[in-house]
Amino acid sequence: MTSEHSFIIKVCGMREAHNIEAVMELDIDMMGFIFYPQSSRYVSHVPNVPSMFQYKYKACNNKRPKAVGVFVNDTIENILHKVTTYQLDCLQLHGQESVHTIRQLKQVLQMQQLSHVEIIKAINIATPTDFDLCQQYEDVADMLLFDAKGTMAGGNGKTFDWTLLNDYQGALPFLLSGGIGIHNIDTLCHLHHPRWQGIDVNSQFELSPALKDTRLLASFITKIRTFKKAL
Repeated sequence: MTSEHSFIIKVCGMREAHNIEAVMELDIDMMGFIFYPQSSRYVSHVPNVPSMFQYKYKACNNKRPKAVGVFVNDTIENILHKVTTYQLDCLQLHGQESVHTIRQLKQVLQMQQLSHVEIIKAINIATPTDFDLCQQYEDVADMLLFDAKGTMAGGNGKTFDWTLLNDYQGALPFLLSGGIGIHNIDTLCHLHHPRWQGIDVNSQFELSPALKDTRLLASFITKIRTFKKAL
């Protein structure tokens, strides 16, 4: 999975057109749209699709963030529909999707000339044994995303014990998610793992579901980027 930065910043749970326009001006690499009906950030109706997704074709700090569609145990048909409708660059699978299902999805994408669409498989973490699931996805996913276990599939605003990352010995790179915000930025900046490639932020920067505080987000991004450049 390629990025202009060596450290990826993904902002997830976007929906409002004016907020998307503001967040896309920040120094981010990915923007996530949640297509899971049970989420409070569900993108259920897009009144003007170009206003939400045309940013993919605009110059944004000489780059464009990748559009990531987030799905939970969805059908291949529906995922394919969203890929073509919103021209998604990546798919984040945040449910219990099997290796067989993901392999089928990749085959369908290839048949539709969409093999460039990348796959991020989310794994919910609470104990070291949860990393046992990772190896099976090495042949079908481009990247993993480690999130905290919670009552919902994602967006719980919870942080798992990041020292557990020492138990991950897999080959795939990963993004870190779950409760990341200003309050734990110092811990985040001093976190190290050879496969860690970035972060996914969401609920800790919201004014309300799917509406991000761009000033707070900008401050956070500046601090992270400054620290990473100093390494």
